[in-house]
Amino acid sequence: MKKKIKIAHLTSVHPRYDTRIFVKECSALAEIENYSVYLIVADEKEDEIVNRVKILSVGKKKGRLKRLVFSPRVVYKKALEIDANIYHIHDPELIPAGLKLKKKGKFVVFDAHEDFPKQLLGKPYLNKYIAKILALLIRLYEKRVFKKFDFIIAATPYIRNKVLKINKNCVDVNNYPIVEEFSGTSVWEDKKDQVCYTGGLTEARGIWEMVESLSYLNTTKLALAGRFFELEFEKKVKTNKSWDKVNELGYLNRKEVALVYKNSKAGLVTLHPLINYLDSLPVKMFEYMAAGIPVIASDIKLWKSIIEENECGVCVNPIDTKSIADAIDYVIKNPNESERMGKNGRQAVLEKFNWNIEKKKLINLYNNILR
Repeated sequence: MKKKIKIAHLTSVHPRYDTRIFVKECSALAEIENYSVYLIVADEKEDEIVNRVKILSVGKKKGRLKRLVFSPRVVYKKALEIDANIYHIHDPELIPAGLKLKKKGKFVVFDAHEDFPKQLLGKPYLNKYIAKILALLIRLYEKRVFKKFDFIIAATPYIRNKVLKINKNCVDVNNYPIVEEFSGTSVWEDKKDQVCYTGGLTEARGIWEMVESLSYLNTTKLALAGRFFELEFEKKVKTNKSWDKVNELGYLNRKEVALVYKNSKAGLVTLHPLINYLDSLPVKMFEYMAAGIPVIASDIKLWKSIIEENECGVCVNPIDTKSIADAIDYVIKNPNESERMGKNGRQAVLEKFNWNIEKKKLINLYNNILR
């Protein structure tokens, strides 16, 4: 009997059912007959096998400092116990663990979900001068360590182009949607007079402006799915005079998210134009497209080029609540045009912005490493 190739994905930050790590990458690799796939996570749940992926927990440390200090150690220890052929790490704080595994002769892949230095520059709670210094130090650190990994996976073409200057073994595996999750598109006339947003509920993601824009509209509702991260911001948003037009849904699973899209006439992705968003590709934008509904997006250059090229939505100034309201009003009052934009978006996803294409890149990368 042929010995199975062990693959271990490591995260100390992300939840066990993270869409990119578990639903897409681990599950795709587990479909391959001679791969045995493990996912090491830091939570308080039991070990289990889901989608042929063996999920192993090392426990959760309470508090950010304890997590940063202790979680990478226990994740590394568990990784050694598995004795995998390939280790695939997902968090910057696990880079030292990845380097230790490299010293033991293991193949190690680092998955760059974000441009971490840019992400720091976009943190509103950091002093801008401290953020610049930290970002510079991390860029220097990346230049030193990225070349030591066997492969770097980049979540966007922008990150790929940056990493290629350091390590030629880099490919982008974009976080595009699994088309099959959004196959149940509805008849346009059956949709509710609502638009939707799914994701983290933070100030930087434009939640206040979304709610405020409803004050210009008569009957249109906002279906809001996700969790608030800051108590003060949550209190502020819920005191808005238009909060009664919001249907707060909380955290939803994948099927529930698809149902929200099915009932909605547009999806909002009106994030503030912070530096860390300018070159990002928000997965929710492509999920809206996959679900066949128009996108109402920030007029960020990259996003605007995708939406205009595919004629699948409307771009707005995300700080201007009237601009957002006008876009919502246009979608609601022009059903034929909105349905056309929705169909265009879905077709674009079917042709180029889907996980099946990205999955092939991931599998080819693993084949190249094993060769």
